[in-house]
Amino acid sequence: MANRIDNAKVAELIQSQIAPPVAPTTTGRPGEFNAILQDRLKLSGHAQTRLQSRNIELSKDEWDRVVGGVDKAAAKGAKESLVMLDQVALVVSVKNRTVITAVDKENLKDNVFTNIDSAVIV
Repeated sequence: MANRIDNAKVAELIQSQIAPPVAPTTTGRPGEFNAILQDRLKLSGHAQTRLQSRNIELSKDEWDRVVGGVDKAAAKGAKESLVMLDQVALVVSVKNRTVITAVDKENLKDNVFTNIDSAVIV
């Protein structure tokens, strides 16, 4: 007879490996980013700095498009993805659902993105 798989135990092990979501904020508007994305996407400290220093502000609809792109990348098995959104490029850890860095249109010229395995245009 086959051994029975205890799904509760598997779920418990998976939960213990997933870090709880960090409550990110955007420039000058604490909580707005968190309200928009809830726990669907996190921002690294580096990404927060880049968004602020490059004056990149994304609307709720734009963040929703980014999340949709991350979801598509995850469905294809991507780990690190470049998400292109209108005038902004975001490097996202799909596995951790974390924005690693952000680049605006002016800084995209002559830029090389490394350590990515996919690109999503949203």
